[in-house]
Amino acid sequence: MTEQMARRPIRSRDTAWAHCVAATLARWGVRPNWISWSSVVASAGAGASLAAAGRADGTVGVVFFYVLAAALMQTRLLCNLLDGMVAIEGGMRSRSGEIFNDLPDRLADPLIFVGAGYSMAGHVPHGVALGYVAAMGSLLVAYIRVLGVSAGASQCYLGPMAKPHRMALLTAAAIGSAVEWFFWQRGVVMAGALGLAVAGEAVTTVRRVVHIVRELESA
Repeated sequence: MTEQMARRPIRSRDTAWAHCVAATLARWGVRPNWISWSSVVASAGAGASLAAAGRADGTVGVVFFYVLAAALMQTRLLCNLLDGMVAIEGGMRSRSGEIFNDLPDRLADPLIFVGAGYSMAGHVPHGVALGYVAAMGSLLVAYIRVLGVSAGASQCYLGPMAKPHRMALLTAAAIGSAVEWFFWQRGVVMAGALGLAVAGEAVTTVRRVVHIVRELESA
């Protein structure tokens, strides 16, 4: 399997700005593993911001924390984009790179989903539990992909709730929750987003399992 085939297909990887930023980071000697772990820091900040938004009372605090969470979730995705580009295009790939590429993601997703659950604490019944269920679903989706590779299949990035889709959904939910503060009961938008995430993770798990089994059986 080639490096390009093993990588998640991301359209922004082919943009001029992404290549410029990756080249600059490589020239500055920023290691890909540092960028990977930075995504965990961004995700922890996003989760904490979501939880803080749920506890905030004033308009400024609620809107600030939701918007900050959205920005940090996109920062997490930016780190995920750049670590691989710096490693491969920047010639900094290491033997342990795959560990540092995948392990931080397994920490990042739960941090954000659990934070999203706590943003509904006191506003939506069982909202915190829903966040934990979504977090476990994100781990299962990723586990199926890694399991398939370990069994000899190719990387399977099928959705509808792969990592970029999960982050797009939660980013939109954070922005929607900031707007929701002015019009509706708090937590409705986030509850809907997490419910959609859980359903999408279930569908994604089934699709990936079916795809991987078919590939292995036809080999």
